[in-house]
Amino acid sequence: QVQLVESGGGLVQAGGSLRLSCAASGRTLSSYSMGWFRQAPGKERDFVAAITIRGTSTRYADSVKGRFTISRDNAKNTVYLQMNGLKPDDTAVYYCAASQLLVAVTPPSYAYWGQGTQVTVSS
Repeated sequence: QVQLVESGGGLVQAGGSLRLSCAASGRTLSSYSMGWFRQAPGKERDFVAAITIRGTSTRYADSVKGRFTISRDNAKNTVYLQMNGLKPDDTAVYYCAASQLLVAVTPPSYAYWGQGTQVTVSS
C-alpha cells in the first residue's frame, strides 16, 4: 500500500504559476504510474495528467495541454505538476493518484489517492 500527500496549492492570480508535489510513503512510487486529477465544487473529478512508471510517456487533458507539465522523480518518491498560465477555470482541489496500469486517465483506474490540495486562481 502507498500513502500519498499533496502539497503546493494556494491562491494565485490568473496567468501565474504553481508547482504541486505529491510525496509517497509506504511503498516506492516506481511501482506505479501516476496521475493528477481535479475536482471543482459541484463537479465530477476530472483527469488532468498522467505519467508512466519511468516517466517516458505522459498524457494530458486538452484543457491543460501546453500549460501543465507532469513529471516524477522516483529517487525522491515524488511526482510533480507544474502549472503555468493558470486560469480561473483551473480552480479546484487537485489530487494525485497511483495506478498499477501502464497509464490511465479515469479515476476507477487508480487504486490510491491523496487527500488533495486546493488551488484557487483569481481573475
